Amino acid sequence: MIKACSRNHSVRPFVGALLAWLAVLCSGCDGSAVGASPALDLPRIPWEGGSSYWASFDKAKAGGWTDPSFFPIVAWYDGVSSTEEVSFDKSLGINTYIGMPNTLDSSLLDSSGQFWIGGKLNDSFSASTKSWVGYFLDDEVDGRFPPAEGRAHLDSLRKEMPEGLFAYANFTSMVLETDLAAGDSEKFVNGYTDAVSVDKYWYTIPQCSQMPYRNPFLVPIAQKERRSASSYGRTIDALRKRDDADGKPQPLWAFIENMGGVDNASAFSGYITPDQLKGAVMNSILHEARGILYFNQSFTGPCQSSNVFRSAQVIPSFCGIPQVKAVQAVDEVIKNLAPVINTQSYVWNFGEGLDTMLKADGGYAYIFSMPSAASRPGARDFQLPAQVMGRSVEVLNESRTLSADSHGRFTDSFPQEWSFHIYKVKI
Repeated sequence: MIKACSRNHSVRPFVGALLAWLAVLCSGCDGSAVGASPALDLPRIPWEGGSSYWASFDKAKAGGWTDPSFFPIVAWYDGVSSTEEVSFDKSLGINTYIGMPNTLDSSLLDSSGQFWIGGKLNDSFSASTKSWVGYFLDDEVDGRFPPAEGRAHLDSLRKEMPEGLFAYANFTSMVLETDLAAGDSEKFVNGYTDAVSVDKYWYTIPQCSQMPYRNPFLVPIAQKERRSASSYGRTIDALRKRDDADGKPQPLWAFIENMGGVDNASAFSGYITPDQLKGAVMNSILHEARGILYFNQSFTGPCQSSNVFRSAQVIPSFCGIPQVKAVQAVDEVIKNLAPVINTQSYVWNFGEGLDTMLKADGGYAYIFSMPSAASRPGARDFQLPAQVMGRSVEVLNESRTLSADSHGRFTDSFPQEWSFHIYKVKI
């Protein structure tokens, strides 16, 4: 796995001229172009390299994954059999698929600019298939095999992977908990993949309501906080702790249920709401998720579907349409801000009760913000870094602007735990 070239510059610039010179030399390290405004002189969040990471994989590079405007948004087990179905998925922001019937004609994806992560489904797939960029090793191996057998299974699958592809696998939350030995978890997360995810559907799984409540999570989550958007971000934090064990960062992808995350009636307690869905996605992004996967099945409760996206397309009265519209809305935000999201973040504390991510691109600072896990919704005070000189704070996608005072302070409100705001301020 490659590292971001910005990590080669461990000495922070001490004068503005040197900072600008380094920004030109390392053009593209943080997603900016030659001649872009100098970066902020603040510590950076460690990362895997953003869009440039995919340059190590021939098929992903050829498919355009190195383009800073591309951000992986994946449908989990979504079948497509026509251009109309692909077009509908694209309208939702979906650009990648994992899990398809073996009848899929790869030319359907090739012609539409969509991507496939998986094995060779049929003879339409070959080394020249444009859409085939990654190889799906397996799902939840840590929960289906003893550790040694699971590793042997993944090792054999990895050896079968065609050249030019990147390897992806999804694990259960066991790898982020203390019940499984840390060494086993670290080997699962670091030993076989080039991109990795964990599924933990906090809004809809029954474990959150169990009494007594167990909290074996690597990043502790109190029971009163467990059903919240913040838990999805902390899942990424915990996965990063495991991924850091070998010192070779890889993209961490976030799993979000677009309806529910349980598969039996006795465990059903409700569906994720549209606002919760958007909050879960945004909190994952805010915690440096490099891809979003939607669990696209609803196996129990009054609104069931084996393909939620397709049901929303073909059934006008489908009960999951509000959630699918929420997918479309939050994916549009990601798509529009992908060149910003794909840059390396900065370390900065904006104030108490806040969960934030700071980016800089094109002469502007971008602040992604939500209430922190242990805090209550309500008003929040922000303190801008001294290098952010603008005092007009545009609230993106909300048609409003705030004013920072002469010291770079401003206030905004977060009515719910899942509320989020994205600010744009001139540097």
